[in-house]
Amino acid sequence: MNGIIGLAVEKIHVWRGERHVLKGVSLTLASGESLHVAGPNGTGKTTLLRVISGLMRPEQGTVSWAGRPIGQAPLEYQAALAYASHEPALKGDLSALENLVFSVGLKRRVDAARLREALARTGVEACADLPARVLSAGQRRRVALARVLSFEAPLWLLDEPFTNLDAAGVALVAGLIEEHTARGGLALVVAHHDLRLGGAARRLDLN
Repeated sequence: MNGIIGLAVEKIHVWRGERHVLKGVSLTLASGESLHVAGPNGTGKTTLLRVISGLMRPEQGTVSWAGRPIGQAPLEYQAALAYASHEPALKGDLSALENLVFSVGLKRRVDAARLREALARTGVEACADLPARVLSAGQRRRVALARVLSFEAPLWLLDEPFTNLDAAGVALVAGLIEEHTARGGLALVVAHHDLRLGGAARRLDLN
């Protein structure tokens, strides 16, 4: 599978009122690749991710997965992606584990033991039964990353996944991205950090 184009974004245009946020942005992402989307605030990085995730429709341009526009097979595409927004998006009154059970369960059958394993991989196994509202910003970020792992999806869309993480957390996220792409997965990462990812890592600067 390595090297096969999975994601193709062609000439995306998005306006916000009279502001032309994205001007003909195109990119491709193949299995085994990661793409770092960089650029100053306000250049449309998060908007691009929302378009690619299917949450926002562009005024012009297309997003395709496995050779088909995502609008033609939306359920298949949603099953193939794991999207992590800039905010961890956890329900405060649910525990870390309950948040995973709820969100992952919307896509596939879940096993509590496997979800606990994902929390352990991201370093927050001890927080599994704590309500999300008592967790630190860094711990919530790690729970959100465990959710990405638990989706078991080939395409990762990550919006500022390093926010609120210490050096060890940054290294952990980078390592998980490298593991994912080494297994043939695809990762599109919006980040202010200078990423040093191994394998077939590329960079797209928006300005």
